[in-house]
Amino acid sequence: AFGVVADIQFADAEDGYDFGGCRRRYYRDSLRLLREAVQAWAGESPPIDFVLQLGDSIDGQNARRGEAESALQRVLEVLGQLPVPVHHAWGNHELYNFSRARLVHTGLYSRPAGGSDGPPDRECHAYHCSPAPRLRLVVLDTYDVSTLGTDPGSPRYQESLRLLREKNSNEDLNSPEGLREPHFVAFNGGFSQAQLDWFDEVLKFSDENQEKVIVTDHVPIHPCASNGVCLAWNYEAALSVIHSHRCVVCVLAGHLHDGAYCLDSHGVHHLTLEGVIETPPDSNAFGTVYVYEDKLVLKGRGRIPDRVMQF
Repeated sequence: AFGVVADIQFADAEDGYDFGGCRRRYYRDSLRLLREAVQAWAGESPPIDFVLQLGDSIDGQNARRGEAESALQRVLEVLGQLPVPVHHAWGNHELYNFSRARLVHTGLYSRPAGGSDGPPDRECHAYHCSPAPRLRLVVLDTYDVSTLGTDPGSPRYQESLRLLREKNSNEDLNSPEGLREPHFVAFNGGFSQAQLDWFDEVLKFSDENQEKVIVTDHVPIHPCASNGVCLAWNYEAALSVIHSHRCVVCVLAGHLHDGAYCLDSHGVHHLTLEGVIETPPDSNAFGTVYVYEDKLVLKGRGRIPDRVMQF
């Protein structure tokens, strides 16, 4: 069993609204809701084995307030009360607060320090592990190709900006207005070919060893588990890798605060978790996933509905 939570976006700030000005965000309460989640997970019987934090642990406004380090420390202190590992996906709000190079040296860098568990690029926050026999967890980095958290003079930034401008003609690169492919906005990102090649090799190994694989990242990779905007730039390439193997049973993502779900044409479940940040203080948004031989069972709390995902 494992815990799941997405889009905490904590800031020591008064409540506010999303970029559209219509969705209320509860910045301080999000930390209290996380604390409630941790207490619930700690009381699980049998105990959970790990927690997935699906990205956007702190809000971007912390950078403007000079509070990025302290806000992150407060979130990590709460998660640190758990006696089990926490696997972190990197979201856009992490990259509003920190450079990729800095994130490598924070508690959000959950990729193991040594070995060949991830791509050669150590700043690519992708890795895999086996939390139980015949079960593999793969964490992907949906901002491996992105203009966020990257030195504007670097080849990574220049190539990402070229790709973004090729698809997005708006002055504001965060605006999807009028775009034929509205997911090409700066708050999304994509996968490098190196990461996709590595991912393919991991899934090949899992096929050969008859493992079941759970994939997690911040940005959804299936249009039907998205709103059409919150979607990885080259989601088709990631899906192509997944669909060329038999082992992946589920993809867990955040980013879209309303949440979404679909079962794709290859029998893979795509679950996008509701975000803590837009959860009213009298509710919550987290869950526990129980892994069986033939299914995943999600017990949701608050805004997150229960779900059975057969495979």
